[in-house]
Amino acid sequence: MSGTSADGVTAALVRFPGRSVKVLRCRTFPYPAALKKRVLGAPGLSIQELSRLNFELGEAFARAALKISAGTRPEVIGSHGQTVWHGPDQVPPNTLQIAEPSVIAERAGIPVAADFRPRDMASGGQGAPLVPAFDEFLFASGPLRAVVNIGGIANISIVGRGKLWSAFDTGPGNGLMDLAVRLASKGRRDMDRNGRLAHQGWANASLVEKLLRHPYFKRRAPKSLDKDSFGEIFLRKHFGPITPARLPDILATLCLFTARSIAESIPKKMKEVVVSGGGALNPTLMHALQLTLDPIALKRSDAYGLPVMAKEAACFAWLGWRAINGQTNNCPQATGSRRRLILGKIIPS
Repeated sequence: MSGTSADGVTAALVRFPGRSVKVLRCRTFPYPAALKKRVLGAPGLSIQELSRLNFELGEAFARAALKISAGTRPEVIGSHGQTVWHGPDQVPPNTLQIAEPSVIAERAGIPVAADFRPRDMASGGQGAPLVPAFDEFLFASGPLRAVVNIGGIANISIVGRGKLWSAFDTGPGNGLMDLAVRLASKGRRDMDRNGRLAHQGWANASLVEKLLRHPYFKRRAPKSLDKDSFGEIFLRKHFGPITPARLPDILATLCLFTARSIAESIPKKMKEVVVSGGGALNPTLMHALQLTLDPIALKRSDAYGLPVMAKEAACFAWLGWRAINGQTNNCPQATGSRRRLILGKIIPS
C-alpha cells in the first residue's frame, strides 16, 4: 500500500495462522522524487496524466510485490493502491484509488485483490477506515483496548470482549507535520525525522484548543477523512507563513494538536492503547500522546508481533486473503456499511 503521505510503496509478506498474523518480511520502497511530486499533486492532473499515473503506479506496486515475495509464491496480493480522492460526504459518496491491479497481476503472475473501498460505499458506508476490520480479527477475543494507527491520517478501533465496538478516523496523523516540513523546505525535506524539530519548538497551547474546536471532532462516528480535510488551506489559515525560522514552533504545536485529537477520541476507561504506523516512530509525538493519555498504558504493536510499519500493509494482505477465499472483510461498526461484505475486485493471475 501507499498512504496519504505518499512516501512510497510499503509491502509485507504475511501469513495468517489461526486468528493471528506473522509478518515474514516488510519493506518500504520509496517513490522517486518526481513520481512522489506527481502523486501528491494527483487531484490536479489532467485525465490523461491521471490515467498514465495509474499504470505507472501499477508497475511500482508490482515491483514491490515481486521483491518482497522473492522465493515464495503467495496465494494473493492485496493492494490498497494510492488514494487520489476520498469523498464519503459527497452526493453520491465516491472515492478513487489508483495503481492499476491488472498490471500487478500480469507482472507478478499472482491473483490480485484491490479497490476495496467502493463496495463499502455502495452499501452506505464511508469506505474507510478499513483497518478496524483487521483489528477486529486480531484483537476482538482479548480485553477491551484502543488500537490506533498513525499514518498521514490517524484512526482508532475500540475492540475487545468479543467484538469491535467503534472505529473512525480521529483526525490528522503525520500528514499536517509532513506538509509543514515540505512547505518550509520548499520540497527539499519530507518529514521531521524522529520529531527533532518539534522537540526544539514551543507548542502554542491556546491555538491547539482552538484547532480542537474544528467541526470534524464533534461529528459522531462513523466518519472518515480525505488527506486534504486537514491540508494546506487549514495549515495556512491557522499558522500563516510556513517558514524555516517558525517551523520548530509550528511542528511542536501540530504535534500536540495531533496527540490531543487522538487522545480525546479514547474512552477514559481504557487500560491499554496499542499504536502502529509511522507516527509510532516519532518519539516527540509518542511522548505527547503518553502525557495526554496518562495513566493509560501506551504500547507499540511490535509487542503483539506486528511491526509498526507493517500494520497497514499486513491489513491489506488480510483483506486480499479474505476476498480470494470468499470471506467477508469489512466492519460495519467502523464504516457504517449496511452489512458484512466481501470487499475488493479480484484480478485472476
